[in-house]
Amino acid sequence: MAGSFDAAAGPAPSRRQVLLAGTAALGAAALSGIPAAAAEGAGHAPVRAPFTLGVASGDPLPGGVVLWTRLAPRPLSPDGGMPSRPVPVSWQVAEDERFHRVVAAGAELARPEQAHAVHVEVSGLRPGAEYFYRFRTGTELSPVGRTKTAPRPGARTDRFAFAFASCQNYPEGFYTAYRHLAEEDLDLVAFLGDYIYEGGAQGTIGRAHAPAAEIWTLADYRTRLAQYKSDPDLQAAHAAFPWAVVFDDHEVENNWAGDISQPDTEPDQDPAVFRQRRAAAFQAYYEHMPLRRAQRPSGPGIRINRRLTFGDLADVHLLDTRQFRDDQEVTPEERLDPARTILGSAQRDWLLRNLAGRTARWNILAQQVFFSARDFTAGPETSFSDDAWDSYPVERDLVRDHLARASNPVVITGDVHASYVADIKADFTDPGSATVGTELVGTSITSGGDGVEQNAGDAVQLRENPHIKFVNRKRGYVRNVVTRTEWTADYRVVDYVSRPGAPVTTRASFVIADGEGGATPR
Repeated sequence: MAGSFDAAAGPAPSRRQVLLAGTAALGAAALSGIPAAAAEGAGHAPVRAPFTLGVASGDPLPGGVVLWTRLAPRPLSPDGGMPSRPVPVSWQVAEDERFHRVVAAGAELARPEQAHAVHVEVSGLRPGAEYFYRFRTGTELSPVGRTKTAPRPGARTDRFAFAFASCQNYPEGFYTAYRHLAEEDLDLVAFLGDYIYEGGAQGTIGRAHAPAAEIWTLADYRTRLAQYKSDPDLQAAHAAFPWAVVFDDHEVENNWAGDISQPDTEPDQDPAVFRQRRAAAFQAYYEHMPLRRAQRPSGPGIRINRRLTFGDLADVHLLDTRQFRDDQEVTPEERLDPARTILGSAQRDWLLRNLAGRTARWNILAQQVFFSARDFTAGPETSFSDDAWDSYPVERDLVRDHLARASNPVVITGDVHASYVADIKADFTDPGSATVGTELVGTSITSGGDGVEQNAGDAVQLRENPHIKFVNRKRGYVRNVVTRTEWTADYRVVDYVSRPGAPVTTRASFVIADGEGGATPR
């Protein structure tokens, strides 16, 4: 088989080591039929220890997944420590972790203009099946990853388990939550934004940002993404399960909206300059994520919204609430303008068509910012976040009304560095109105530091917004087990992130029953 590996590749890892993305390679093996010199390119020295950023898979379909790696022997160098030439990379997919039953293999060129990243769109695999994968260049083997394909659309599916996470500010904490997440029994991880932070913060725990300044250029964004992906706990979570990723604001710049930069005195107040910055950010983001060619950016634009289907049980609609939104900083009167959009007309129409067509038993909106109404002020006065669907209430209500007609709608959200559970109401101003869905908001992985149980203002939120049932500000992720009869959401938290080693506990669990809007504590 072209691009295959020697089966006698040294001792295989245990299943636990595979699931935790053990960093040791499987040994030096020769590519069948390809001399080592040819594999590196005639006359070129081999690239040593290139798999410093680990491996990942993503966007599972019934017949395949995306496999990702990037060659970067010196990940914090602008070029990753790679030569300015294409380098062949071979890959394998097997049914077993020892690679005795290889079912797919091939080779790609890791090119310098793409930061020597590799995106392999594997097809021809069995639906709903577990696989293992690895890469090789020269005599260097990557860590082993585990992945899983989706069941066929419409096929009876009894269980879908996934976690969602967001907001992993590197200087503010250790990624201990990911070490625990990698040990879960999951089919997917959904990442809901703020994979990196663009500022120059150095922090106080020995995880200073590189470069030590706000990032602007393609080289800057590549370095920052490589720094984050160098973390072994994050690598373990990527290697354990396929991921489905979307971005929020910090992958580019804080609080950007469409072509509008965050208000400040920087040169990107000029929309043309900001589009150049966004193009650099999107290119580096694509280079470091397990995304398909359909998500490859074109200049300052990228299509990140898409749908993943898991049999007849779950449809996951992944949204983009940044790239097409109107300016979020408006007056209270302007926020009620029916023309205001957070999705843009094309994406909104795509979503509404999806919801109006044939859908699975559970319909999941995987998106970035708070969807439900959230009034922060006690008494008859009101105040809302500009950086949320509250700044686009007419469009929010339109989407909500379409969700109400879909089967079992659940919105999953990141951004706010806190855990929430909220009923989605037919009328958020009337607590007695029907509950038409549920919003589950996940806390951050590290952003905001160690966290607390609640802030002083949370009591006001709970009083003013009776549809909000739970608030907690510890760090972690949300584990979800979806069956034909119910959805169980476990809020998994760690007590601290300012040092490594925190244990994980389930802070709260909520259940959503099939056919019933809203969540109840378990």
